[in-house]
Amino acid sequence: MPITTIIFDFGGVITSSPFEAFNRLETERGVSKDSVRRVNSTNPNSNAWARFERAEIDAAEFDRLFTQEAQALGINGLTGSDVLACLAGDVRPAMVAALDELKGRGFTLGCITNNVPSGKGAGMALTDDRAAEIAAIMERFDHVIESSKVGVRKPDPRIYQMMCEALCMELEQCVYLDDLGINCKPAAALGMQAIKVTSGEQALEDLERVLDLPKHSLGQVS
Repeated sequence: MPITTIIFDFGGVITSSPFEAFNRLETERGVSKDSVRRVNSTNPNSNAWARFERAEIDAAEFDRLFTQEAQALGINGLTGSDVLACLAGDVRPAMVAALDELKGRGFTLGCITNNVPSGKGAGMALTDDRAAEIAAIMERFDHVIESSKVGVRKPDPRIYQMMCEALCMELEQCVYLDDLGINCKPAAALGMQAIKVTSGEQALEDLERVLDLPKHSLGQVS
């Protein structure tokens, strides 16, 4: 079945990874590297992070619960509000250019993002200007699914199926890009071609290969 649809994660794919900002925060707070990931991977379906991504709690409750979870793991000096301030990554211009190029080639574009009801807009921006920049990017997609709006988060298989149903596409017609392997696995198991993103350059190279496009035909910033 030919590929007709490209579905993107947002943070860590269209923008730089928030994990980079988390690591800088950890250095500033004097806690071990990847402490934020350690907290968020403990009880991953029911912890504060998971509940916030499903909009089951608000920012104040997330701050309280995350701080408690960190302290329970012996991680002191790291709060939920600290983490929220790190969420908005930097836009990767080459990825935005690739969206336009793919659209011009006739591909359908989707975005599935695990986000939280914090900040401004889908990208959780901290300023109006940044929120407007993210909104302009989101307009390029034919459909966007935000975990905080639908109450389902990756890696729940339902969220990928929801996207295909919204776009009227078969799973086998889709390529899915995400910077987390745990989110790529269910997409692949459902029949999508999954690309784990480690950098913008690698993502575009792999996408060109999967789509049988010439090398360096995606992501050219004018």
